[in-house]
Order: sequence, then C-alpha cells, then structure tokens
Amino acid sequence: RIEDETADAIIHDIRGLLRSFKIKTYDEDTGYGLLRHVLVRRGFHSGEVMVVLVLGSPILPSKNNFVKALRKLHPEITTVVLNVNDKKTSMVLEKETVIYGKGYIEDTLCGCTFRISPKSFYQVNPVQTEILYMKAIEYAGLTGKERIVDAYCGIGTIGLIAASKAKEVISVELNRDAVRDAVTNAKRNDIKNVQFYNADAGQFMVEMAEYRADQKKNQVPDATKSGKKATPEGNVDVVFMDPPRAGSDEAFLSSVIRLAPKRVVYISCNPETLARDLKYLTKHGYQAKECQPVDLFPWTKHVETVVLLSKGEVDSKKIRVEFSLEDMDMSEFQDGATYPQIKEYVLEHTGLKVSNLYISQIKRKCGIGVGKNYNLPKSEDSRQPQCPQEKEKAIREAFKYFGMI
Repeated sequence: RIEDETADAIIHDIRGLLRSFKIKTYDEDTGYGLLRHVLVRRGFHSGEVMVVLVLGSPILPSKNNFVKALRKLHPEITTVVLNVNDKKTSMVLEKETVIYGKGYIEDTLCGCTFRISPKSFYQVNPVQTEILYMKAIEYAGLTGKERIVDAYCGIGTIGLIAASKAKEVISVELNRDAVRDAVTNAKRNDIKNVQFYNADAGQFMVEMAEYRADQKKNQVPDATKSGKKATPEGNVDVVFMDPPRAGSDEAFLSSVIRLAPKRVVYISCNPETLARDLKYLTKHGYQAKECQPVDLFPWTKHVETVVLLSKGEVDSKKIRVEFSLEDMDMSEFQDGATYPQIKEYVLEHTGLKVSNLYISQIKRKCGIGVGKNYNLPKSEDSRQPQCPQEKEKAIREAFKYFGMI
C-alpha cells in the first residue's frame, strides 16, 4: 500500500521483458543467473524516474533494445543505470554504468532542488519528509548567527535547507557518491555558506572536539595564516544528527559532549537506538526538551522521530517567587552546602564517612562560620577527637566542589 504505483508498474513490466529477452534472474544460493535486483527511484515533484538494474555479471544482452522496450512501455523513465555486483554479499549496489539518460534524477524538497544518484540516500516519503525537516529546523531555533554541523548529511538535504537561516553549515558524510551529489546540490541552489567533508561522522566529530581543545591550549596554528586545510574550528552552536538505524557510537556522542553545542537536533528512524543515545546525552548534561514523531511509513511499525536537546539554559524571563523566611530552616543555607550534602559528596567520591564534628572543625580551619556553640564539647575538660588528615582532605575537596573555599 505504501509503494509507489509507477515503480510497481515498471517492475511488473521488467518481469515480462525478462522472458522476452531470455534473461535469467540471479539465484543467491547457487550464484547462477544475471539480474539480481531492480531499484526504481522517482522524484515526487519532478516526476523523473531512475531504473537501476543490478546484474551478477557485466554484460546485459541486447541492452539497447532492452532499454528501448522498457521506455516504450514507460516513457516517464528518464535514466537507466547498470550496476554490477558479482560478489556474494548482502550489499545491493556496487560498480555502476549509465546506459541511458544522465545517471541521476532531481527532486525538490523544502524549496531546494536535489540531485539523487543511485547510491545516495533520499527519504522515500517526500511529503512527510518536508514536515520532518521543517520541524528539525524549527527546533534548531536559528537566527542567522549559528554555526551548524550536519552529521550524516547524505546528499546535504537538512544542511542546505537550513543554510539560509544560519551563518555557516559544516556537513559530513561517509558515502562518497552522496557527498558528490551534495556539492552539486549546493551549487545548483546557489548556496555558498556550506562546507562538505567526505569522512566518517564519528571520527570527524572527534577530530573537531580535539581541535577545539588544542585551540584552547593555544597549540593549534591559525589555519588561515598557515594556508593549510585543517579540521574546522571546534566552536559549534547546533548539531543536526540523522544517523542510520544503528544510531550513533559512543565516540560520536562523546565528541558532541566535548563540542558542547547549545542545541542538538536528533533525527532517528529507530526508537530503540534513539532511546539508547538519548540516555547517554542526558547523562552528560543535555536535556531532551521536545520530541515529535513523524509517520513516514504508514501501516508499518516504523516511525521517524525528531528530538530537541539543549544544555538546559534558563530562558531570560523574570520569575516572581514569594516565600516566608519565618517558615524556613536557615541551617540548610549555611555557607553553600548542608552537612548532609557534604557527607554524601565525601562518601560518594572517597568512600569515607565523616561526622558533623569533623566538618565543623575543618570549617573553622577554613574560616567558615559554623554557628554559635555548634558542636562544642559538653564540658571544659572533655577532649574532642580531631579530624584525621585523610578525611580533612576529603572535606576540603567537598568545600571546593560546593564553592565554599
């Protein structure tokens, strides 16, 4: 019910042509036969249609006549590509040769025109994709001043659509064919504030984070002065991430933490890996602010989801709060942290248990008030145990953590 009717009709008629041209289908078990797969891609707005014939060997008998017969049945086909895959593999596409047309199709999405090659990723439901991408860009809260990273960018869709609302876009993608399309798409739409990098998104982000750390230590020369093309400067305001079903690895996620963008917009096609990755990000300082599922795959269990994460900054709004000091135990506000908080911190970080007496002794040493007659001995000749050096060090570390010294 969700497959494209034109694509279905083309595949049906190719089955009929196989008999006429005496072409055998490939048997995955024996390795015999010629035609392994048929891939049909159709531009929703442009109407352009690409047919990719995946073969087990390089030669398609009477290929010109085959294309003529196919186009006679379907004149809407604008390009036909042969893709040769002679390996025993689950990968569908390998080496390709264009036998009719330009070897790619174009389509329009969110006002931009995109070139789509056989190996390039493009969402199969363009109507819902526009809703998904516009929601993602809305979540980014762009003002025209932001530096964006578009990770797993594919043919550049999200980054190019967002470019008009941002200062700069850095897009990274491992698929070389997709990057080639993305560069063409930027030129096609006259977008000049986007840079594309053909690299693994995780490794690229790690290098950006390391570059930023080195810059802070003044260990990295200015790339513009040295004339070398270095990893982009690490300051980033927004990260768009649209990973495959496996989600992101910890190297990528940890690099996001190190880069510390104000917002992360996560687009996912797998709720399970999304939940796993959100757990990591929220554990390291981000908060999931908003979440919107978008149904790109009707009548199936699959769903795309876009999530906004931020560093948890408070909006600059004044909030009026009224409370009575008479009803409050002011001991809870002594010198930055309560005694129970200090005890808990010391126990968690050192495994040591400390008493109120020891804490008050170290407070006095540090010049921190402990209140009148707090923890004094009951009689003048009684002797108080003194805080051991190990516990004194742990208490002082707690004071530093709570900003008391």
